[in-house]
Amino acid sequence: MVLMVNNESFEKAIKLIAKSASVLITTHTRPDGDACGCLAALRDVLAWLGKKVKLLAPSPVPQWYEFLFPEKAHVLGEDVSPQEVTEGKFGHFDLIIVVDTDSFSQLVDLEQYIKQTDKPILVIDHHVTGDKLGDVALLDSDAAATGLILLDLFKYANWPITTRIAEAIFVAIGSDTGWFQFSNTDSRVYRSCAELIDGGVKPAEIYDKLYQNSSYPRFKLMIIMLNTLQLHFDGRYATQYLSQRDFQQAGATYQDTENLINECHRIGTVKVSALFVELADRRIRCSLRSRCDIDVSQIAARFGGGGHKMAAGTYLQGPLADAMRLIYEQVAQQIQRPQSAK
Repeated sequence: MVLMVNNESFEKAIKLIAKSASVLITTHTRPDGDACGCLAALRDVLAWLGKKVKLLAPSPVPQWYEFLFPEKAHVLGEDVSPQEVTEGKFGHFDLIIVVDTDSFSQLVDLEQYIKQTDKPILVIDHHVTGDKLGDVALLDSDAAATGLILLDLFKYANWPITTRIAEAIFVAIGSDTGWFQFSNTDSRVYRSCAELIDGGVKPAEIYDKLYQNSSYPRFKLMIIMLNTLQLHFDGRYATQYLSQRDFQQAGATYQDTENLINECHRIGTVKVSALFVELADRRIRCSLRSRCDIDVSQIAARFGGGGHKMAAGTYLQGPLADAMRLIYEQVAQQIQRPQSAK
């Protein structure tokens, strides 16, 4: 099912924002470049509109995206508790905006607050899967990044796109297209990014901040991960994993795993990959990638997860070997199907 945004939806979103005075903006757990870029861009636009704005991330923002925020976003479980949010101690808001997700499973400890609030919720998202959280939703599954939807909203509303806002949106688009390598990099992406470059974005500087700025612990974690690499089905399916002990050995954090799964796709035979990460509570976070006609979002959905055809994720119960077996069985069903059945 393809989801598209129309002008009526833009009008509803603009009206919601216009009548609000205090806005809470949040996103999914493990915020990536698309999520962080959207948070930063929305914060600046809403501040220009005279709104009181608070950013709340369900988990820490990776270090390489921190340059987007003049002031750090609040992090649930670090400087504010779920109870403080629910009880109104974090603030009283006229509007809640959720970007880059429409799923309760991605909001973790914010789920209860979202479910019980009587304030309107605006969702801006590009994923096919979702729980219909919003009173108003800007959903476009054809968009390579949520940042593209945000850019369209700003242009439709004639809101300012400063250089800093343009940089944030460029990060959103660039990161969700693998710096324009993924198959979702269409003409809309290039046209939008050309506009942003005309608005002052310097792509080489952004690339340096995003991809030439890894910490040594993250690099050590990647080496550990690569040493777990196994290939299946004549090299078409790649698996990798990281345990809690691996994080301790590398001195790395959970945020350091972002995009590591893509490394194995440098191998020419690999069409589908999975990275299994053991969490502190012993659940297993499984990230999935595809560069063929196998839809990994369908595999993730079988276990309560979701995402895109080419990139998805879910949570599984441990131990690690059991989680890996479950995904192996699902991939096997897909990868061994006759071509005519796909």
